[in-house]
Amino acid sequence: MLCSNIAMNQKSCGMATMKEATKDFLAQRNIAVVGVSRDPKRTANFIYRKLRSLGYTLFAVNPNATIVEGDVCYPDLKTIPVKPDGVVIITKPEITNQVVKQCAELGIARVWMHKGIDSKVASVSEEAVNFCRKHNIVTIPGGCPMMYCRNADIGHRFFRWMHGVTGKLPGEI
Repeated sequence: MLCSNIAMNQKSCGMATMKEATKDFLAQRNIAVVGVSRDPKRTANFIYRKLRSLGYTLFAVNPNATIVEGDVCYPDLKTIPVKPDGVVIITKPEITNQVVKQCAELGIARVWMHKGIDSKVASVSEEAVNFCRKHNIVTIPGGCPMMYCRNADIGHRFFRWMHGVTGKLPGEI
């Protein structure tokens, strides 16, 4: 579940902290990455490659591709042969709304809605966050998995630190 970042704290809502939620998410082994592209320079592909290099079993999801990063690419979560333990979403917010509904239908309990340093690159949708809350899906509404995974590069570690200091990381999960 997720508490809104607005006027709530972890203690009052009894939810996981960002640290706990990211640790739990990254402890999973089967991760779907929604929004990967045939263009290897896209943010989703960087995340996909990083997670793959760390030994995760990944499922690329994009309805407009059949192969991404040398792997089979699925058109949606429903066509993946194994239920993912978690889903990283790197899409436009209106697509995020559709993806979280598929997560609920499939019983996927963890979602990470990516938000980069550029506010134009954000998958977070208040509608999707509220939907996840109502359907008991643990949601990380912002940040990047590359900020929290082991062997994070210096840039991502810096942004995690900077966003933590400035309060721009989601505080309530």
